[in-house]
Parts: sequence; C-alpha cells; structure tokens
Amino acid sequence: MNDWTPKPIPTTALARLPLTPEEGFVLSRLDGATPVRHLTALTGLPPERIQAILARLLTLGAVHPPPTSAAPPPTPAPAVPPGTPEERSDAGEEEDAGEPEDEGAEAHAGTFRQLFERRLHPLAADERARLARESGEPELSALCFDPVPAVIHALLENTRVGLAHARLIARHHSNPVGLEALCGRAAFAADAGVRRWLVRNPQLPAGLFRRLWGGRRLMEQFKVVGNRDVPEGTRRTAREVMRSRFTTAPAEERVELILHTEGRVLGALMGLPVDGKTAALLCGRVYRSPLLIQNLARWSAAPPALIAHLLKQEAVRRQPQLRQLLQRHPNAPADARRGD
Repeated sequence: MNDWTPKPIPTTALARLPLTPEEGFVLSRLDGATPVRHLTALTGLPPERIQAILARLLTLGAVHPPPTSAAPPPTPAPAVPPGTPEERSDAGEEEDAGEPEDEGAEAHAGTFRQLFERRLHPLAADERARLARESGEPELSALCFDPVPAVIHALLENTRVGLAHARLIARHHSNPVGLEALCGRAAFAADAGVRRWLVRNPQLPAGLFRRLWGGRRLMEQFKVVGNRDVPEGTRRTAREVMRSRFTTAPAEERVELILHTEGRVLGALMGLPVDGKTAALLCGRVYRSPLLIQNLARWSAAPPALIAHLLKQEAVRRQPQLRQLLQRHPNAPADARRGD
C-alpha cells in the first residue's frame, strides 16, 4: 500500500462527508501524484495514522481505490490534477486571476474554519499565538483563520508552515498587518496562488499591492484591473499602477498589452501618449479585428501614423463605419478627412 498513489474523486460532494479535521487535512494534501510513503513527511502524521485515514476515505468514497494485482496498469495521473487547485503549483505569469474555485478546496477550508471557531477561537490570543508557534496539523491550518495579526506572526515562525497555509492566510485573514507579515516572506509573496487570493482580499493594503505588482508585466496588472472578483478599491489601485507602469514599460510590452486585449485596455490609458518605437511596432502589423480597430480609432492618443496605417487595412476598406470613425479622429491625416 505504500506504493499506492491516492487520487481524490473530483465528483464527490466533499462538503457532505462526515470528515474530521484531520481527515479533511489529509484529503486536502492528496494531489494524485504523491504516493502513500511520502504522506508522512508531507502531513507530519505517523504512517499508521495515514493508513487509517486513507482506509476511512476509501470507505466514504472520497478517493479512488488502489489498483489490485490483477488489474491492468493504471493510467498515469496528470501532472496537475483538476480536482485540487488549492495545492497545485500555479502557472506563474499565465495564471488566470478569475480561475473558478474548487469545491473540494472550499470543503477543506470549511473544515479548518469550523475547527478554529469551535476549539481555538475561545482561547486567549496569547495561548493561540503559542499554539501557532508549536502546533502541527490540523490546528496549524485552522489557525490561518485567526483575525489577530500577532497570531499570524507567530504562525509564520512555525517551521511547518508552507504554501498551503500562506494561501489560507492570504484569502481569509482580515487584518492588513497580518497580510503585510505574510508578504514579508519572499517565497510566499512570489507564489501565484498567494497573489491570486491576496487581490481578492478586501483588506489588502494599497501600499502592499503597489510593492507586489508595481514591477510586474502589464498583462498581469491588467488581469487584476479586469477581474470582477477583485474589490473595487484594489482594482482602482491596479489601474493607477498599470498607468504608471505603462509610461516606463518597454515598447514591446505596451504593444503586447494593446493587442492581447484587443484595445480594451485603452480606456484605462486615456491621456497617456506612446513613443515612436511603440507607434512603429503598431504600424508594422496587419489588422483584421474590427473590435481592435474600433478601440484604436477611439483612442485619443493614437499616433497619426497609426491612423493612416489603419485606413489602409482591408478590414477598414470593407467596413465604411470603421473608415468614418478613423477619419473623424483628431490625428487623422488631413487628406483622409471628409469635410472636417
């Protein structure tokens, strides 16, 4: 059984299972790629306890049963199983800030929150801080829900704290001081999962957002601006950061932002001019998207050379409304205007 790689069943309604906090914690650590023999190091639980919990999870139908010797070789598990997004490694620059939340992760978070509310929250803050420094699972994950910054500071001193705990704190902690402490750890601040939950947390300080996102690529900043799951205050700060970054970013990065958003970003960049290299790169492309052409035509800072280039595009020649929109632009060449 030590060679068995437990795989969660994504369709199981985990919220309805009668799991103990310890069982929920072990289930949250099953990623479909870690064999049983490694779970002791991953969870801090003794092997015999791991075996008992896995047997219980099998009985409840939360994990796939191990293959028998007569069964054909199992199909290799995918490197990133779809049922455990809270534990998988994120794709860095490609992560989607609006990624839907996994039901299983929500069930585990609910289990830890319940443990905190029932057993830990009634304790004095000093006692919770002591436990945070010394405890293992499942109390360690449960204390990530503590609203007192001093407890979060103590939690971060615990050598057992990892990315899973950092993501819980980023998502659920309700004090800016605690979030600042979390991001004081460079490994946590750089994690895409931590960043995804931080921007959704209404308590994220504007100054902390600027420090974490100020030097990032424009496309990553735009994802925050356009994410409706992000509080409006953070989105407003993200727009300011993106505008500031746009004025200093390389021309290639500016062009990437405009093209990949089909010009939708230009509404947030009103009044910001572009340099000659950016204009030249924009003029060096063929434009077929009516939406992109329309957004460029409504961009007040569009360079005259770009307007002239757009007027030569086949898509503009076939659509009179686009041609008229470009001809009315303040930067349109004089010979292209009609009666203006």
